[in-house]
Amino acid sequence: MINKTLGNLFKGDKVIWMVFFFLCIISVIEVYSASSQLTYKGGSYIAPVLKHVWILLMGIFCMLVTMNIKCKYFKIVTPFLLLVSFLMLIWVLFAGHSTNGASRWIGFLGMQFQPSEIAKGALILATAQILSAMQTEHGADKLAFRYILFVCLWIVVPILLENFSTAILICSVIFMMMVIGRVPMQQLGKLIGVVAVVIAVAVLVVFVVGEQADNEEQSRQNTLVEQVDVAGAQEQEEKQGAFTSIFHRVGTWRNRLTDFADSKDLPPDSVDLIGKGAQKNHARIAIVSSNVIGRGPGNSVERDFLYQAFSDFIYAIIIEEMGFFGALFVAMLYIILLFRTGRIASRCENNFPAFLAMGLALLLVTQALFNMCVAVGLAPVTGQPLPLISKGGTSTMINCIYVGVILSVSRSAKKRELGPNEQDDESLVVA
Repeated sequence: MINKTLGNLFKGDKVIWMVFFFLCIISVIEVYSASSQLTYKGGSYIAPVLKHVWILLMGIFCMLVTMNIKCKYFKIVTPFLLLVSFLMLIWVLFAGHSTNGASRWIGFLGMQFQPSEIAKGALILATAQILSAMQTEHGADKLAFRYILFVCLWIVVPILLENFSTAILICSVIFMMMVIGRVPMQQLGKLIGVVAVVIAVAVLVVFVVGEQADNEEQSRQNTLVEQVDVAGAQEQEEKQGAFTSIFHRVGTWRNRLTDFADSKDLPPDSVDLIGKGAQKNHARIAIVSSNVIGRGPGNSVERDFLYQAFSDFIYAIIIEEMGFFGALFVAMLYIILLFRTGRIASRCENNFPAFLAMGLALLLVTQALFNMCVAVGLAPVTGQPLPLISKGGTSTMINCIYVGVILSVSRSAKKRELGPNEQDDESLVVA
């Protein structure tokens, strides 16, 4: 009786469930360990992790609900999600809550909510639907490429203005989906060429405009402090306010690129531990001090010095506490998630659930790769959390929903008949 009840509750692919629960367990342990700054501010050791556990439980509930929705019904919500995503992205640009210099959040039921989290899923839904609807014997129709770019234009551009790393992340995932969806290589090659030119121009603009923004911001502060001419100071503030309202993130992008480009080995006594490079340097110290085997769960030292140790740099804390093998185990969980989803997609008879599952898996794994590369110094600081492990709010719940969609595909998508040389997989049989 108990086994039957558990079987009805935990439907779908059992390997995906196993990976999900391992990630949740690691998340609770490491968030509890890495939340010393929140403990200091709130005066409670247990409050931060209790809040995180509550969010995870809410995410699991949302995942269970999503998992029980047949994947064919996800098509119905695509236009609605695209419209809502676009409206919320425009809203957050003009009236969003600013944290760490970026307006990315909307207040919702006492929590900060990022519209870009919904927009990512909506764009993957739309791309999967376009690719599946326009498949031919020789691959995707040429018009599919144009339709996908048109949809991306309305979603990616508003994200780009406030969250460059998220825009790059979703563009990378959509490109990989187009490769999987057999979009003509000629079109993809042209896209790569155009993107390379755009990136080169964008980097040039970031360095030129970013320096100008920094200089004008310093000039504004000097003018306001000196108060030599009140009317002139007000006029200067208004002019520069108009400039910084559009390009206020450019200076941050420039500093991150410059900091990454200038990365080099320094003597211990000259390492910056309190300035702009403090996060990167404390992450390196955490990794080096792990001594391969790690300090053990709860014994991190750098968690007290790493800003956002429980979020953006939690992988550095994982390495410090769990060592090389613990960090490798976490990375392997994401790899298993990707390959298992690929196995599920290969068994789907219809294209839409296959593209949808692969798109969401690629999103989770690519974001995890971004976060890990930042933690070990292989990429500029991006602000991307580690999916299903980092402390988060609505982003954690939405990632749980993404896993629920993958489980829904494994459970309810129509399976193609196995070939004579293929073996059946009992975990993929519809419950």
